[in-house]
Amino acid sequence: MNQTFSLQPFPSADTQLLPHPILTDTPLLNKERGRGEVLINKERSRGEVLNTTWYEPIPNLKITGNIARQANQFTIHYALLGDLKEIAIATPSDTPARKHELWKDTCFEFFLGIKNSDRYWEFNLSPAGHWNVYRFDGYRQGMQEEIAFTILPFHVQYLSDGFTLGLDVNLDKIIAAEQALEIAITTVIKHRNGEVSYWALTHQGTEADFHRRDSFIIAS
Repeated sequence: MNQTFSLQPFPSADTQLLPHPILTDTPLLNKERGRGEVLINKERSRGEVLNTTWYEPIPNLKITGNIARQANQFTIHYALLGDLKEIAIATPSDTPARKHELWKDTCFEFFLGIKNSDRYWEFNLSPAGHWNVYRFDGYRQGMQEEIAFTILPFHVQYLSDGFTLGLDVNLDKIIAAEQALEIAITTVIKHRNGEVSYWALTHQGTEADFHRRDSFIIAS
């Protein structure tokens, strides 16, 4: 499998954003907040869904890329192109590490679901080099860090007219090479004014929800 992709921003105004699930075994994240809070500069209680204010789109902003799978070698490349001076992009860290709540800032993500199974994984990649992988037993259920991964190196590049991020990872630790997958590709873009836009291959509901299984539209 080898194909290109293009992400689209969540299209509708005055809608709602779903909060991120809660880790079932990490007390540190008991203070985690819902994704919707980023549009309003106040702390909100976990699980509260907020009405959003439509943001002013950044002209010519595009998120495209390529995804490939050869047996269990999985490769994904993102290209963020356009006027990036209005986008908050973290500078590379000298000590990239596993971190929680990367989705609160600009974050490149993808989801891998096992075909004919409720189980899936969420991969979070920060431009700073930080990362995380979460395992779910079903839709937003049983969220845990996937301990099969202890490192997840990837590369980033700053261009005159954009930014690229690429990951090449072996999936043998979590799935069999012959296992069919369903894949979603997403990105959270944080604007310098504090607003956030949510990008995905497709948006199937009236809320910005990356976990919907009907948005896992790439088959591998």
